[in-house]
Amino acid sequence: MADFKLTYATMFNPPEELHSGFDAAVEKLKQNMGKEYGMFIDGKEVFADEKFDDHSPVNTDWVLAKMQKGNASHAQAALAAARKAFPMWSHTPWQKRVEYLRKAASLIEERIFDLGAAMAMEVGKNRMESLGDVQETADLIYYSCYQMEKNDGYVVEMGKDPLVGYEARNVSILRPYGVWLVVSPFNFPHALTGGPSGAALVAGNTLVIKPATDTAWIVRLLVDCFRDAGIPDGVVNFVTGPGSTLGQALVDSPEIDGLTFTGSFDVGMKMYQDFGKRNYVRPIILELGGKNPVIVSKNADLERATIGILRSAFGLQGQKCSAASRVIVDESVYDDLTARLKDAASKLVIGDPTERTTYTGPVINASSYKEFKDFCEEINQGGGTFLTGGNVKSGDIYDKGYFCEPTFVTDLPFSHRLWKHEMFLPITTIGKVSSMDEAMKIANDVNYGLTAGFYGSPEETEWFFDKIEAGVTYANRPQGATTGAWPGFQPFGGWKGSGSSGKNAGGHYYLPLYMHEQIRTLVK
Repeated sequence: MADFKLTYATMFNPPEELHSGFDAAVEKLKQNMGKEYGMFIDGKEVFADEKFDDHSPVNTDWVLAKMQKGNASHAQAALAAARKAFPMWSHTPWQKRVEYLRKAASLIEERIFDLGAAMAMEVGKNRMESLGDVQETADLIYYSCYQMEKNDGYVVEMGKDPLVGYEARNVSILRPYGVWLVVSPFNFPHALTGGPSGAALVAGNTLVIKPATDTAWIVRLLVDCFRDAGIPDGVVNFVTGPGSTLGQALVDSPEIDGLTFTGSFDVGMKMYQDFGKRNYVRPIILELGGKNPVIVSKNADLERATIGILRSAFGLQGQKCSAASRVIVDESVYDDLTARLKDAASKLVIGDPTERTTYTGPVINASSYKEFKDFCEEINQGGGTFLTGGNVKSGDIYDKGYFCEPTFVTDLPFSHRLWKHEMFLPITTIGKVSSMDEAMKIANDVNYGLTAGFYGSPEETEWFFDKIEAGVTYANRPQGATTGAWPGFQPFGGWKGSGSSGKNAGGHYYLPLYMHEQIRTLVK
């Protein structure tokens, strides 16, 4: 990479070197668009009879890459390769596995500009969010390595049995499950692929990666980092194709010993049910979205609240499971806050996310673009008022991509279904209440419990932390009201319908999810 490390400090105050490096990478990529990429199975490039073009949501005329439309036979081949490699990889000393994974993380950092530029072009993230996704991926892998070292490979001496005339040694050891499947989403195609993949691999599992179709290219570039780190053939396998065929074949296979899925609640629950139809229970780690509230009290610093809400509502065009999608405001500061939010939103630059000044890029595809228009019509019919936005963009570059206006909605009754439905778009509802207890009741009255934010007095924050039903909580944070988790600082995971494990990625308790415990008793 460059002479600096991307952190929160550099993300919000980037050096000029960051911009020049990113711009150069964009130009280089634009000169090399449209290459064909294979699947990666047992250390070999694998090509399917059917292909698909990966178009950019920024400009649908851009064909970023030609990818493979894999099928059930490719799923079987990847699983067979992972199964064959498992004995070798699981018996590789954990110190050596850590070495391989640290090398992979280092390569991700070295390639951060190329990977970040590809991210912006394929996902539509602005440059800082694109680079942040890449750096977070490296840091998630580093953190899994650190946890493995810190816990000395998860080998623990237990108590000795009080046996007369015998000496017994009892040891607890965490061991890998076997073949692990990672099914990743489009919105964080690196962090939500590389994070669980790194944990699974450090733990000693072998891997099959199946990315979202919209972001197959950028995930293949991540897989190249694992390959180039020297990880042995068959340990990491990568397949692309439709979820309904290729993906289902993977989930249905008895060769899968564990599964990590990040995506919608409906798909995740179906996967959970399908995965349970086995001869025995197997681990499944799910992160399934959110409907994240921000509560603003009468004692809030409204300047902080405004910038924090704006960043969390419209970062990545609201296409984050952690997006601030509901703002619940004390009536005494409602008018002031909405005026501030309207003014701030009006200054956001909407356009090509590779450009330095752009904050808001396109939504991911034509389906999301249509959903935005449909939701706006539903809001209009339901009595809501568009404080900002409510329209798709047209003219000039906007006609080539999927650009939607950042949309704040007021006056929509709390009883309306969109106060509880995850839209996954740049649409945030704002409502007013007469008490904080009322705000908390509304905040918790959803199926989800992923992230939540609060702005108020120091005394009120403890009340918020104690009462809110969410796995990741922030108080008085201008950097993002509900977004911005980072490994080792703010581990990421949800309660209720937002997650299955109760343990957060990038935290103390995540890596052991990829291992099961064996007690070894030896009597001498």
